[in-house]
Amino acid sequence: MAAIYLRLWSDADLPLLRRANTPEMTEHLNGPETEQQLIARHERYLRHVASGESRLFVIVEDEHPVGSIGYWRTLWRDQPAFETGWFVLPEAQGRGIASAALAAVIPDARAYRDGRRMLTACPGVDNPASNGVCRRNGFTLVGTFTETFREKELTMNEWVLDLGASEGSAAAPA
Repeated sequence: MAAIYLRLWSDADLPLLRRANTPEMTEHLNGPETEQQLIARHERYLRHVASGESRLFVIVEDEHPVGSIGYWRTLWRDQPAFETGWFVLPEAQGRGIASAALAAVIPDARAYRDGRRMLTACPGVDNPASNGVCRRNGFTLVGTFTETFREKELTMNEWVLDLGASEGSAAAPA
């Protein structure tokens, strides 16, 4: 794998969302979004990056965008937390890029945590690649849940990483 780096989401990144909005890429997310939904998501990303509400990045390899990763404010078990999510384009999958990107995001989330202790991730139970990314980055699987996502039920694994723990001992609270 070539070296990757993360850069903040910008106005020029709508084409990356379009490239990721295929049946193959959204298989674990209940399918593609409409063009209007993509544009709304892109505009939301831009607003959230500008306001600092979220940290949303493009994953860059050899000067080419190959995916996206970010984290945003949420409540986890009634406590302020961050949730993270990512995608890597098909031509870049299977080379550890998502794991490397998440490894780069964790210290960023620690730096910007503003009192939040937990970083959560909720990949679909039928998404072994994303569940492996969580496992490889020290997240702890604490359960599963089902909720409506894109107008259909989606069952997800609930992974958590303690941002307050020292690196290497990131166990979830009991």
